[in-house]
Amino acid sequence: MNYKNIIPFIALSSLLLTSCDDQIMDWYTDPSHGEITASELPLELAEKIERYEALNTYTDFTLGAGIGLDLYMNDETYRNITNANFDEVTVGYGMKHGPMVASDGSLKFDAVDAFIAKTKEAGLSTFGHTLLWHQNQNASYLNGLIAPTVIPAPAGSNSLDLSGLKDGSLSGWGAWNNGAGISVEDGSGLSSSSQAVKMIASSSSNAAYNLQLITPDITIVSGHTYEVSFYIKSDQAGKGRLSFDGLENNYPWKDWFNTGGSWTEAFETTSEWQQVKITISDFAASSFKIAFDLGYLPDVNYFIDVDNIMVIDLDAEPTIVNLITNGDFESGTLDGWGGWGNGSSRAVSATGEGYGDTGYAMVLTNPTAASNYQAQQVYTFAAALEQGVDYTCTFMVKADVAANLQVEIQSADYSANYYGGIAVGTSWMQVQKTITPTTADRIKFIFDFGETACTYHIDDIVFAKAEGGGSPSGPTIIEKTDEEKAQIIGDAMESWISGMVSHYKTDIHAWDVVNEPMRENGEVRDGDVTDLADDEFYWLKYLGKDYAVTAFNLARQNGNLDDKLFINDYNLESNLTKCDGLIAYVQYIEDMGATVDGIGTQMHISSSTDKDMIVQMFQRLAASGKLIKISELDVRLGTASPTAEQLTAQSDMYQYVIDQYREIIPIAQQYGITIWGISDNEQEHEYWLPDESPNLWDANYNRKHAYKGAADGLAGKDVSEDFSGELQY
Repeated sequence: MNYKNIIPFIALSSLLLTSCDDQIMDWYTDPSHGEITASELPLELAEKIERYEALNTYTDFTLGAGIGLDLYMNDETYRNITNANFDEVTVGYGMKHGPMVASDGSLKFDAVDAFIAKTKEAGLSTFGHTLLWHQNQNASYLNGLIAPTVIPAPAGSNSLDLSGLKDGSLSGWGAWNNGAGISVEDGSGLSSSSQAVKMIASSSSNAAYNLQLITPDITIVSGHTYEVSFYIKSDQAGKGRLSFDGLENNYPWKDWFNTGGSWTEAFETTSEWQQVKITISDFAASSFKIAFDLGYLPDVNYFIDVDNIMVIDLDAEPTIVNLITNGDFESGTLDGWGGWGNGSSRAVSATGEGYGDTGYAMVLTNPTAASNYQAQQVYTFAAALEQGVDYTCTFMVKADVAANLQVEIQSADYSANYYGGIAVGTSWMQVQKTITPTTADRIKFIFDFGETACTYHIDDIVFAKAEGGGSPSGPTIIEKTDEEKAQIIGDAMESWISGMVSHYKTDIHAWDVVNEPMRENGEVRDGDVTDLADDEFYWLKYLGKDYAVTAFNLARQNGNLDDKLFINDYNLESNLTKCDGLIAYVQYIEDMGATVDGIGTQMHISSSTDKDMIVQMFQRLAASGKLIKISELDVRLGTASPTAEQLTAQSDMYQYVIDQYREIIPIAQQYGITIWGISDNEQEHEYWLPDESPNLWDANYNRKHAYKGAADGLAGKDVSEDFSGELQY
């Protein structure tokens, strides 16, 4: 008897089998019966299972397997079983947004291209899984697209008196076309809480000086260079200039936005905020004025952010003495810094990776999550900090995932003052802490970054006395509007879906377009989740309920007309309210103009799942008229070491589910069944159902009792009843 891939489920007590490879059984002869012939003997269960054909020979509908891309490419046994038993494969992770989308939004096709080429060689088709889900996303990239714009604070104090703007009186400011033409509005600036000067050009405005706002006198230091900057936008295409009183050249021309174009007296404005900046030093007096000349075009409304109208003396002595001399890392080194712990590493970034996408930053990488103080980066001050004195510490920071950070000041004997609870996002943010040494021996400043496994970028660290000059001013934060976020995320969805579907148009003809859209109460997920995982992103939160309508339309437009497009969810067999809600959502999607070809029910179940509920689910799905796919079928047993009774129950459940699918779902609606996973081998269950045994092959790739149950279900009968009693030698 050949023992390959046989599991000894049942021993025949009346038979004695010699323990040798590929040898003939020796039989005990009962004198009362006479010689026993092989044809009279019942087959042992393991022998029956071994004699079954490949699974896909027992059905005409598509039989699929949910598999790991890397396992298929690199494990020959795993690949051979997949090739021999299935018609279609679904990649569990490798085709999702997270692994496919690079940090710049481009798509990384190479791994999946190689996989599809190999499956095609084996005669397998690939089911696309999945285009839109709220997990396994490159959430860092998506959140970065809609992150607030952070405008750095100027490196110096403002020489311009803004009080007449901030109180709305325009006191000290000159204005031409005043009255209805120039005013200060709350909530119209860069952020929703900031002010803007609103300047309205009249219907007859046709020259720059027809609409002017003129600053108070600005006193200068002879020989110094000054930088003038402000942020401006307009309700339609506009045009403006800066003119001066008190310069050698009061009407300077400039290539305003460094586009490489010709120099001009005027800059152009749009509905987007943009910064206008000019450097001046040709002073003809001890003071000067600036005129914002915006009268070129009629009927244009201009907005200038009040807080960011700045005149900075670039040659002034700094008012803040930074006790960390290498806090901007523009030397390209980590001079003065050192660190250790938890296998962490530290480096200077590439140029252009500092805050504001310029210069350098310090890069700290913690490979595994631990206690925050187990990875540290330390700066030693030139002298100890003063006891009881307030210091202000500010720095810019971001991480590649949502992370936690702590800072501390420490003495030589490791006593410290701690300042924790710093939640770090994936976009640049400013942290500001007031730090007060409790003793006179605090000599070190430390980043404790061991709590989160991630990489931090840190830049522009300033540690200074809070007295005498005050703390560094913070940046301006510009939040995007809901409309802007919807546009940006909608564009990202279109880029992702169109890119995937068009690239694989030749090879993939069925997709999970929307995965797991429903809450357990039968309502569409609202995306209102506060404790998000690192890879979690809710498209619906920004695009609304119609996100699925758009997704199905994009998949249809960029694929083949006969592609089968599915919506997919879980727990439908245990929650009929959720099942009904999903069917209703499909109807809504179609009412809004898209077409959904099929509904996938995942069916991650156990051997004790309520069978009556399974029947009711199939009845509801059949009534939808859609193609129905069991998309991720596995049967848990709650253990990695099941008993013979548990294995039998698992086999029975596999057969029951498949039997009911074949019986209840009309043939014209039967897309097929995908078994989720190949075997119980631990390499398949590192992330999905660890310490379990849910599959048709065991941990050693031997067929289990469940293989027979699945095959009998697919065939619609006990296939082994047709076997002869002849053993296979």
